[in-house]
Amino acid sequence: MTALAGSTPDAFWATSLRRWNAVCWVLFAVMAVGLVAMDRPGGSKYAALALLGGVVLSYAVLDRFPSNPVVRPHVYLSVLVIALGGLAYLRGNYAALFMVTLPHYWMFGRTPRASMTFLGLAAATTAVASVLRQGWSVEFFTETLVSTVLVVAVGALIGLWAHSVVGQSAERARLITQLEQTQAELSEAHQRQGAADERERMAREIHDTLAQGFASIIVLAEAARAGLDREPARSAQQLRSIESTARENLAEARELVGSPRRPGQAAAGSVAQTLRRTLDRFAEDTGLTVEADLADLECDQQTRIALLRCTQESLANVRKHARASTVGVVLAAQPYGVELEITDDGTGFVVESSSGFGLDGMRKRLAELGGRLTVTSSVGDGTRVLALIPPAASESGATA
Repeated sequence: MTALAGSTPDAFWATSLRRWNAVCWVLFAVMAVGLVAMDRPGGSKYAALALLGGVVLSYAVLDRFPSNPVVRPHVYLSVLVIALGGLAYLRGNYAALFMVTLPHYWMFGRTPRASMTFLGLAAATTAVASVLRQGWSVEFFTETLVSTVLVVAVGALIGLWAHSVVGQSAERARLITQLEQTQAELSEAHQRQGAADERERMAREIHDTLAQGFASIIVLAEAARAGLDREPARSAQQLRSIESTARENLAEARELVGSPRRPGQAAAGSVAQTLRRTLDRFAEDTGLTVEADLADLECDQQTRIALLRCTQESLANVRKHARASTVGVVLAAQPYGVELEITDDGTGFVVESSSGFGLDGMRKRLAELGGRLTVTSSVGDGTRVLALIPPAASESGATA
């Protein structure tokens, strides 16, 4: 059935229209039976039946075949207006058909303006036909005109109210659909952002663990190969370091792909012990002098991991680029947080022109804990890396 005033009704309104459709067929049948059984035979009776039959036929075609090219909604309403005028001229009881079909002006009018126009035409046609049949009599003014005006006024008010209700329902449905689409887009954006964050985190973990380990293995293997003939004991030690580093990398890889824990967790023990093991391994592999002043601090696991990764990345940069002879590491507790300072006496570099995943990864890792990374260096004067993690990060991590 055609939607009310061009709007899309909701399920409740559609059910109501279907029920009214069934009532219309019953009332059409009752009117036809009344015309046949109660009226006297004659031309007016058959003309009334013909007018009613035209309305019923047009309504049936439009109801069963809403897309037919002949009986369109406005065609049906025009037939209804003509039939009402004809019945008003032939008989005085046209009001039954008028009341039965009153909702049709709103169901098939497409717009409120069109509905009001056809309703007004029906009222005017019945009034003119009644004048032609009754003349300007007291009966016309007191009965016909008053009843017609009342029916039209009530129909107009009910129709406008129903149109407003259906319009609000359609608007709510549109807003709900828009809200669902927005929520779906927001959920998809969150999923994409989460996947991107996870990829970045995994890339940082791989760089800080596996990549650094592989780089260490390559350097140790090159040194061992070069010293096989001249320093076999040194080469044997380097081979043992390669084996140890490879085992550590294997353990890290297993954690990255299968462990429910956060990948790359630091070994058990205090942060000073963890850094001491890392520094001893670095001094053993490189032969550089390492001067360490490590305070025995208590901190949460995330802070320990961040300090360890910053130390590993800084030592890896010293190994690959600095050509230093001495490395200094200081870990201290300050009123404003935990401070880790790593210095070397190497060749240095221009900080502003440097680009690489390592320094950027350290900055992001510290930023996640509310900390910051400061790198100071110049060509020929060595490098100073200062990592600061505020106490709030340690307290929140320990609480968690």
